[in-house]
Amino acid sequence: MPSSSFGASLATPKLNVAIDTGNPFLNVTVDGFLKIGTVAAAKSLAEDAYYVVKGGNFSGRKIEHSLKKMCKEGAYWGTVAGMYVGMEYGMERIRGTHDWVCCLYLTI
Repeated sequence: MPSSSFGASLATPKLNVAIDTGNPFLNVTVDGFLKIGTVAAAKSLAEDAYYVVKGGNFSGRKIEHSLKKMCKEGAYWGTVAGMYVGMEYGMERIRGTHDWVCCLYLTI
């Protein structure tokens, strides 16, 4: 029966999070989803914080809208990154090598 575990380490300036699902393909895909999804959510938060500071108006509706936007952006870009990393990993496993030709197949 497969088991999963969670591990994290913090080293300046890196934060590594490892989720072991028991399947290397899923490990790589989930890792890509989490890393890029977090970056997209942080970018969205930074943009909204800039507009709040610049505009000066701070309301509950804006916070709610900002939170929804953060979740949507994180989920969207995380899904795209997870699919890309998963496809790249699959192509690498099929071909047996890791090179730029693998990435060219994905763009054609």
